[in-house]
Amino acid sequence: MDETTTPQLVELPPTYNLNTLLADRISPDPSATVLERPGPSGWEKVSGTEFDAQVVAVAKGLVAKGVQPGQAVGIMSHTRYEWTLLDFAAWAAGAVAVPIYETSSRDQVEWIVTDSGTTLVVAEDAEMADTVKQVQASAPTLHDVLSLEDGAIAELTAAGAEVEDAEIERRRAVAQLDDVATIIYTSGTTGRPKGAELTHGNFALLTKNAVAALPEVFEQDGGRTLLFLPLAHVFARFVEVLAIAGGTVLGHWGDTKTVTEGLAEFKPTYVLAVPRVFEKVYNSAEQKAAAGGKLKIFHWATATAIEWSRAQDTGGPSFWLNLQHTVADRLVYKKLRAALGGEARYAVSGGGPLGERLGHFFRGIGLTIIEGYGLTETTAPTSVNRPSNNRIGSVGEQLPGCGVKIAEDGEIMLRGVQVFKGYHDNAEATAESFDGEWFRTGDLGSLDDDGFLRITGRKKEIIVTAGGKNVAPAELEDRIRAHALVSQCVVVGDNRPFIGALITLDPDGLPGWCKMHDKPTLSVEEAKTDPDVLAALDHAVTRANEAVSRAESIRKFSVLPEDLTVENGYLTPSMKVRRNVVLDDFSADIDSLYQDTRTQSPA
Repeated sequence: MDETTTPQLVELPPTYNLNTLLADRISPDPSATVLERPGPSGWEKVSGTEFDAQVVAVAKGLVAKGVQPGQAVGIMSHTRYEWTLLDFAAWAAGAVAVPIYETSSRDQVEWIVTDSGTTLVVAEDAEMADTVKQVQASAPTLHDVLSLEDGAIAELTAAGAEVEDAEIERRRAVAQLDDVATIIYTSGTTGRPKGAELTHGNFALLTKNAVAALPEVFEQDGGRTLLFLPLAHVFARFVEVLAIAGGTVLGHWGDTKTVTEGLAEFKPTYVLAVPRVFEKVYNSAEQKAAAGGKLKIFHWATATAIEWSRAQDTGGPSFWLNLQHTVADRLVYKKLRAALGGEARYAVSGGGPLGERLGHFFRGIGLTIIEGYGLTETTAPTSVNRPSNNRIGSVGEQLPGCGVKIAEDGEIMLRGVQVFKGYHDNAEATAESFDGEWFRTGDLGSLDDDGFLRITGRKKEIIVTAGGKNVAPAELEDRIRAHALVSQCVVVGDNRPFIGALITLDPDGLPGWCKMHDKPTLSVEEAKTDPDVLAALDHAVTRANEAVSRAESIRKFSVLPEDLTVENGYLTPSMKVRRNVVLDDFSADIDSLYQDTRTQSPA
């Protein structure tokens, strides 16, 4: 199969927009809880009536500040309740919400603000607000910069006190399905970010159809989810709207380092995250087991969970395996589920490959992870596995209203309700990204006979060795990154005699690994040359090589002196490696891999 489209389940009238979607959620029971927010005495419930009143009050403030329908309003903040409030307030004012990553530099902020014509920015704190204010002189449309920490919500509410309700009612009806709701700037691994224009229809149609396609997730009573991904990223924005469309109570947690604390408090019924979160949960559990002298039990329970999950796809587990699984549940799995709040049965993973091993492990402990795939330009997901039809290792079938085609060169092409309108004020880039009605993703993949999509790599990242072998680095990199010691991995070898890798150590995972292996705590610098650390990395590379042919396998690797982060410019805000920058800055490390080609096995 090289093309498939899933029929649309939910249709919406042309006049529908995200204000209508919120009204649809609230109107059946205005007193029902829509969101919860952290308060002095725990999580405080916010009813539909209360949230809508706050949205209207802030929207009036935006009107009073001079924001006109169709104009851009910027939001620069960590994930928090006020982010969602500002999003819906901007839409209620007829405006276009423009997210800005909280880690963005002055130059990045200047580009986003000037390119989008942003008129007002609400930043989280004084430091972020100051970054925005520094660009005001070169941003003629920007007239207001407010700070949440300095009372932006109260200021907007006070400013809009004299604005009539009728004005907000009028503005709420201005946008239609085809009108732009947000401009999300792709973090881009090269060049200036492009502003992807996503419409009210993209979000409304995709979320409504996603809810219809996943009844097991959304039809359960008391549905709750905790949003901890950056709301400047399309995946989190989709989750935000999905929670409203799906009748889910939405909570926010801004610190990803303490997210397990938030999950334990909030007790979500489903979780949406990127693969790194699930990797961290597993690695942390393994390290805790080692610290408690129960590593053998943990590894036995892990193997049992994976075997039990695999058996679900091959006729079902035996009596003996079921018995082992029951014992492991009491000893290990129950505690792991408690770390995620204890109520979650499903999780959706996106933003990168999860890996079959972790997929089977989590399903085996009672948390079914349904992997999906999408891009900024597709309003996040275009395909996702279904709980009732989950093929671990794939990214599932197309969501209703979405279509996929595999081009002759293997590139994934998409069309449907999820595909964006185009790049803001960039007709040339928009034209280049389409082949007729099909959007060129730049990703490589395949479809099986049942329409399940698998991702095999990035078209622009294909490595061609000196021997002419084409290698997609993604699978190797993802497998190595799953190791507790590893933060990032960049596979190299273009025009070289064999494949190599640059690896960075995870400063958060290193102390736990040292404790687990009865070693004194090492610094990253010490760990780079430690024989046990290098042996562990060698083992991780060897295991990754099992997934590819010998010609594609990593023969040598080097441990870099520093991690790849957003702050030092090696990662985009959405955590993608700026491969060209890494290859340039660490060219000497790459050259050293090939100086002595007699050693062509993991070192």
